[in-house]
Amino acid sequence: MLTRGSSAVAHKGQGRKLEGMRLAGEFVGEALARLRDTVRPAIETRELDAAFERMLREGGAESLFRGYRGYPATICTSVNEEVVHGIPGSRRLVEGDLVSLDVGARLDGYCADAALTVPVGRVTAEAERLLAVGAQALEAAVAQMRPGRRLRDVSAAIQQTAEGAGFSVVRQFVGHSIGRQMHEGVQVPNFVDGGSEFQLDLVLSPGLVLALEPMVNAGTWEVEILSDGWTVVTKDRRLSVHFEHTVAVTTRGPEVLTRLPR
Repeated sequence: MLTRGSSAVAHKGQGRKLEGMRLAGEFVGEALARLRDTVRPAIETRELDAAFERMLREGGAESLFRGYRGYPATICTSVNEEVVHGIPGSRRLVEGDLVSLDVGARLDGYCADAALTVPVGRVTAEAERLLAVGAQALEAAVAQMRPGRRLRDVSAAIQQTAEGAGFSVVRQFVGHSIGRQMHEGVQVPNFVDGGSEFQLDLVLSPGLVLALEPMVNAGTWEVEILSDGWTVVTKDRRLSVHFEHTVAVTTRGPEVLTRLPR
């Protein structure tokens, strides 16, 4: 039971959290934009990882990924049929590739997480359409991040956008709530049918911050994990894209904390 004045204290606490996450989100958005602009044919994926390491040092931030359950790098670089969790290494990007860049950082105790898929030079028409639909699925999910909506509205927006375009959504991996920790208890599936284990009826309220991350495949939704124990690939080896933003529910509507600078 709330006592007089306790709601004001809670509101003040939410304000501090949101301000901290805004700063972390701004850092991640700017870093992701710089990485996006670095992508080019012949670059090795480990060069992108090294570039983010430099940004972390310059910004006084730390990677959310390095060391997480033994993950060996600061970002994830997933190419073509790789869905998520690709480990940067000696692979050179070539014209026509799609590379998904997933970046997470903690700044002054608060976390932010974002991703996007970048074309390397000119890509196929199918790849262009998949990129467009992946980005649209994320924006459709963001639009549902309003007080009074339910988690199922967010998940349904992603599924309907992707499947309505003839693509599929990954079911084995999902988005998550985020704050002082990268994963904070709420899981955000990219689908609603067969999702009874998720809190789909959760009512969205101001202060809730979610990392929304559609993973959209050109073919089947089924995936496999490679022998490195990390890299997730589509079972049919067709293309996949990954888009993600850290988004806060506010009384004014959704606030994208990791929006990339234009």
